[in-house]
Amino acid sequence: MTTYVISVPGTFADGAGPGTRAELARALRPADPHRTRLGSAEDLDALTVNEDDTFTVRLTVEADSGPEAEREAHRLARSALTAAGLDDDSAPLGPPVVTGIDSEA
Repeated sequence: MTTYVISVPGTFADGAGPGTRAELARALRPADPHRTRLGSAEDLDALTVNEDDTFTVRLTVEADSGPEAEREAHRLARSALTAAGLDDDSAPLGPPVVTGIDSEA
């Protein structure tokens, strides 16, 4: 198994207030990339929100391949968004991308 850091872009269609963002950050905490060497070195936050309400979720995923890691990261991101009260319409996600590989996490 390899540890992947995956980035998943998205958009808050109707915006997201501080409470929603805090809840989302809490839901993402178990997969926070800061627990890897890459995440710490690059100071990758689990959630980055831009002024235009686009966002990036960065997650650490254990998987056998990049495509498998991307699928799992998308699933984890959607689950965290749902936990924060956001559905596919209020926070659509884009395609996940491998940001880095950390085989010695």
